[in-house]
Amino acid sequence: MEVTSSNNGGHSSFSSFRVYLTSLSATPSRFSRRAIYVSTSSDEMSRLRSVPGEHMRRTLRWYDLIGLGIGGMVGAGVFVTTGRASRLYAGPSIVVSYAIADLCALLSAFCYTEFAVHLPVAGGAFSYIRVTFGEFPAFFTGANLIMDYVMSNAAVSRSFTAYLGTAFGVSTSKWRFVLSALPDGFNEIDPVAVLVVLAVTIVISCSTRESSKVNMIMTAFHITFIVFVIVMGFLKGDSKNLTFPAKTEHPSGFFPFGAAGVFNGAAMVYLSYIGYDAVSTMAEEVENPVKDIPVGVSGSVAIVTVLYCLMAVSMSMLLPYDLIDPEAPFSAAFRGSDGWEWVTKVVGIGASFGILTSLLVAMLGQARYMCVIGRSRVVPVWFAKIHPNTSTPVNASTFLGIFTAALALFTDLNVLLNLVSIGTLFVFYMVANALIFRRYVPVGPTKPWPTLSFLTLFSITSLVFTLIWKLASQGSLKAFMLGASAVVAIAIVLIFQCVVPQANKPELWGVPFMPWTPCVSIFLNIFLLGSLDAPSYVRFGFFSGLIVLVYLFYGVHASSDAEANGSFVVKDGQVLKELTEV
Repeated sequence: MEVTSSNNGGHSSFSSFRVYLTSLSATPSRFSRRAIYVSTSSDEMSRLRSVPGEHMRRTLRWYDLIGLGIGGMVGAGVFVTTGRASRLYAGPSIVVSYAIADLCALLSAFCYTEFAVHLPVAGGAFSYIRVTFGEFPAFFTGANLIMDYVMSNAAVSRSFTAYLGTAFGVSTSKWRFVLSALPDGFNEIDPVAVLVVLAVTIVISCSTRESSKVNMIMTAFHITFIVFVIVMGFLKGDSKNLTFPAKTEHPSGFFPFGAAGVFNGAAMVYLSYIGYDAVSTMAEEVENPVKDIPVGVSGSVAIVTVLYCLMAVSMSMLLPYDLIDPEAPFSAAFRGSDGWEWVTKVVGIGASFGILTSLLVAMLGQARYMCVIGRSRVVPVWFAKIHPNTSTPVNASTFLGIFTAALALFTDLNVLLNLVSIGTLFVFYMVANALIFRRYVPVGPTKPWPTLSFLTLFSITSLVFTLIWKLASQGSLKAFMLGASAVVAIAIVLIFQCVVPQANKPELWGVPFMPWTPCVSIFLNIFLLGSLDAPSYVRFGFFSGLIVLVYLFYGVHASSDAEANGSFVVKDGQVLKELTEV
């Protein structure tokens, strides 16, 4: 049953409450049609891009992307997650945790790059999955990633308060106040974090090009401070801290919590790499996507990896892992040392710059995700509005900025970080699956079951390996089961590679060693997902449930209305013009 109520000459499921109730009865039929509706690359680059009327200007080059990538990743990674991951999970082996997270991020970055080169739009993972698996999987993934961004930005802004206090020699408790009426984890009010988020919101709403310039300036200062911290860590640090804790009752050695601790740490610091995903959302504003995006995305990940590992070693040498401050690990390492107090203030200033750059880039990314989801009409098209003077998604930027500020006001850092990691891993897992599907399933009416069966079997095998690693008792039986699972996974990939030919080889830039590269990415993302704690999954399930409800009660009806009204249709000449630009 379809609803055809008129609203300004078109179909609307929301013209009145009575019509909306009638529309709900059509939810099953609409869901079955729209949920797996697959958009085309030309639709994403032309028709959907034309929905808001105004366009984003192509003003960015490869060096802008590298600067945005470095600025987006370094602040969050080193100054928010490193101390907590080292103190609670990995100890000195936090360096290895970063190496594992980097491998996973680099493989995922390759997948993102291939999509971004061939589909240079602002939608990032949402658009990639929409042209592969359909509308509902895309919305589920994109909405989860937006939640990741909001949670990450709230966490980063609260960490800014801690480092700003360090820079001025003021305790964090002086900047925040406690409301006893609120539950633990939500009772520390942080007005400074709110002001920072609102200020960045204003900057990103003014101009993307100017935002890039601001980011480049702050990133230059930030890297200078990073080099300073690395040098000071090696000069003042002690290699004994890499193996001995301060208290003898705590586990010792470079791997005090074993392999499980290393992977738990890797799962937490994976938040550090969410910045390159934000760079992929800039694709619609890049002058030459084919040349600039591969250099910008991969280059920024490679540079940041070196910085992360050096800073992790530096931090681990400065203090035994059981004395590291989870909130502000680097500045706190110099606190109380004779003649070194000034370093604490310098580190606090440098970290503040880094946190501001990561916040700026991530907020640029989250606004573009919301803008493109608005273009698809799954959320109100109001979010897709591009300001005619600034060429920025001003409505999406403002709404998400206020939402982020509200969370930053009262939510504890640990609550935010656990939720961010699981959502990020899930999104990267979906993009790797989407890449294999796009490469091996022919365009047009065809049977995708061989590829879908492979993706399902490989994911199940990876999950079995992860569960054995996490739950089975140590011993020869566990080693045998892990080895058997690995052999089965490799055999599945080999059989798929031999039996199913590639149907769509990229003309411009492609991920090497298909299908192995995205398969390793899929495995690592599943493995790191298995390293997270149960409460993280409870929170993820809760927000995923909310996303499903939004789609069922609003998204599927709004997109059905847009389909019935022909809202995505534009003149053929305009389509040709947009494709020629790209």
